[in-house]
Amino acid sequence: MEYRHLGRSGLQVSALSFGAWVTFGKQLDEDMAYQCMKAAFDAGVNFFDNAEVYADGQAEILMGKVIKRAGWKRSDLVISTKIFWGGKGPNDVGLSRKHIIEGTNAALARLQLDYVDLIFCHRPDIRTPIEETVRAMNFLINQGKALYWGTSEWSAAQIMEAYGIARREHLIPPTMEQPQYNMLHRERVEKEYAPLYREIGLGTTIWSPLASGILTGKYNDGIPAGSRMSLEGYEWLRQRLESPEGQANVEKARRLAPIAAELGCTQAQLALAWCLKNPNVSTVITGASRPEQVVENMAALDVVPKLTDEVMARIEGILQNKPTPPSDFR
Repeated sequence: MEYRHLGRSGLQVSALSFGAWVTFGKQLDEDMAYQCMKAAFDAGVNFFDNAEVYADGQAEILMGKVIKRAGWKRSDLVISTKIFWGGKGPNDVGLSRKHIIEGTNAALARLQLDYVDLIFCHRPDIRTPIEETVRAMNFLINQGKALYWGTSEWSAAQIMEAYGIARREHLIPPTMEQPQYNMLHRERVEKEYAPLYREIGLGTTIWSPLASGILTGKYNDGIPAGSRMSLEGYEWLRQRLESPEGQANVEKARRLAPIAAELGCTQAQLALAWCLKNPNVSTVITGASRPEQVVENMAALDVVPKLTDEVMARIEGILQNKPTPPSDFR
């Protein structure tokens, strides 16, 4: 396993990590969750990602049970959760000081942990002043309930505002962002955030590297039973797949298949390796419903050296979506 620093922090995270979105509480019971997490841990994964909203908290409960059952040393793990959607009450949603503190306490109880290593603001909250959120996150860290804080799907301007407030008020600034990033979704990570890597040392924990499965090739011939897009509650993903843009993306996935075959890897491994090729990626979050999938995903590390300039150029020729550099790019 390769380990990368999380942005400009001293924390090292495994280049490939394991997340609970979709599968935990939806597709996996405790035994299978244990097998998947153990396979990841045995491969060198140290970062395990979660959120209060995943399966309405059941994903955190399941992960907490696995960690307790496995008996892993706490210092060998980097555990995260994300706060925003915590329930149906008026103060159970958003990034107010009240919800951040109460939501974190509830998440820790579900995870059976004293602290999480990383805590994310799961989305920006336009109804709460960013300074209130920054102060609440600083409080959590000072209380020892989290070690680092960051954002997920915030704009570069919002991240910089939070960073500026923290520096002005001598508080702890955000360390990392969790954005969607894959061959089909590139603009924010490659263009919008480009100045932030240089100016504040922003780390990134990537979600959806396989574009909800499109880049694995599994949807090249329709929607197979048991796949994510066949699950109840994910109709929005299915509608996106069936749209003209979605079908264009499926065609791109079909055209990537010969490149994967030439490299002796799966399409999923190719897509993961492509994300890892970006030096501004701290870790790529993978998911799996079987331990065999975990092992397959981990092998993507062996594909990265095969992504030569010539191979990357061929991939760009298929994707045709490389963002233009930002105007202040240096």
